[in-house]
Amino acid sequence: MAHEPFVNAKDSRLVAARERTLLRERQESARERAVLVVVEFSRDRRKLTPAAAQARAAAAVTEQAAGEGIDDADVAKLAAKMPPRDVDFDASLAEFQELARSAGATIAAVLIQRRDKPDAATLVGGGKLDEIVATVASTGASLVLFDHDLTPSQARNVEARLPCTVIDRTQLILDIFARHARTREGMLQVELAQLEYQLPRLAGKGKSMSNLGGGIGTRGPGETKLETDRRRINARLDRIRQQLEAVRRIRRQQRGRREAVPVPTVALVGYTNAGKSTLFNTLTGAEVLASERMFATLDPKLRQLTLPSRRKVLLSDTVGFLRNLPHALVTSFRATLEEVERAELLLHVRDAASPTLVEQKAQVEAVLSELDVAQKPTLQVLNKIDLLSPGTVLEVGAIPVSGLTGAGLEELLHAIDAALTADPLAEARFRIPQAEGRVLSALERGATLTRQHFDGNLVYVTAVGPASLLDRYRRYQLRGEEVVDVVRG
Repeated sequence: MAHEPFVNAKDSRLVAARERTLLRERQESARERAVLVVVEFSRDRRKLTPAAAQARAAAAVTEQAAGEGIDDADVAKLAAKMPPRDVDFDASLAEFQELARSAGATIAAVLIQRRDKPDAATLVGGGKLDEIVATVASTGASLVLFDHDLTPSQARNVEARLPCTVIDRTQLILDIFARHARTREGMLQVELAQLEYQLPRLAGKGKSMSNLGGGIGTRGPGETKLETDRRRINARLDRIRQQLEAVRRIRRQQRGRREAVPVPTVALVGYTNAGKSTLFNTLTGAEVLASERMFATLDPKLRQLTLPSRRKVLLSDTVGFLRNLPHALVTSFRATLEEVERAELLLHVRDAASPTLVEQKAQVEAVLSELDVAQKPTLQVLNKIDLLSPGTVLEVGAIPVSGLTGAGLEELLHAIDAALTADPLAEARFRIPQAEGRVLSALERGATLTRQHFDGNLVYVTAVGPASLLDRYRRYQLRGEEVVDVVRG
């Protein structure tokens, strides 16, 4: 009987490492090469304030001065002469490049155009379209990505000139969402948004939309391919909406069971890649995927979190927002974002190291307004403070933390404790027979016992905890004592 050669653990690890390396190489070679087209219209352009423009220019000159030996005294003079730059163009370009990488594309070239208004036929105009055609030919790209939405007619006109796939911003975001959807609910929501986006863009897709053949004795040429596709998509949309409504019904039932026990929900919201999942994992000990790729978190996650007062809350990690987030996505993901709508408190997690910190805040608040939750109590949380240089001045009133190192999390937990008003912290004095051990255990688990002494078979304790818990054992409170709100006095 032949025996297989013995392979030790070290050899097997080496083999596995080589296989992973080959797999990565195959994945890299399979990535589509893409040409990125970034269009900026003057009507949408916003300038920096004079102070911010000078600060950004000074930073650019300082970087140049380090290599050319320019004196510090001349830096301010050179910076003052530099023309003002757009407030968000550089950040927008970097964000679009990251979107392309998150979708699995390799960037072959980036073309930038600034114009007064969009071209009605092709968005970019005939001359720029010729340049795109030439760039695709020279780079061998199989994909052209537009950082702007194309109308159905613009998409048809551009596709007619290009020998490759053309995708606009909304399609790109939908593709990333489809890659990251893991649950049945997430997949349904992505498909709903994709079909709603695709429906008005069916016309003019080429020969595939030609009439079906008819024959003698029939009622005519028959239903067109376009009509068939529209009917099928509408039927599928109806089925998806019914399935999502079933998901919402199940969520309402689950939420009703949760709300029967007073456990408040705290929702993390913020711009994509602000570090919400890393912060969520550090606070709760969960193992939610934390990635630098955009929209790594698509399906909502709920975990229990114990606050310093020992009361428990449910912490919810939600999908990140983005500038110009397509309205169809906000509508389609309402089932996911219901956790935000139902939360008692929002933690607006922001990337403290982002150069567009203020603009990202405005973008998130715009989406929150669309969800009708802009007035909900919110704590501003500045994440990634470990990336800041010493002495950086932070926004007044915001809570600085690092989800990676854990810095500032104790202060954040105390701030959450103080901000929860539906079931506030309270203080009460109790006289409990020692035979009622279950009452003492319940108070120890859910509250902080600040003073405790024994007198015969009685235990006298002072407890600080959720008012709902202390009220549950009101019959053991000392006569004439009342529950006192320790947060609001």
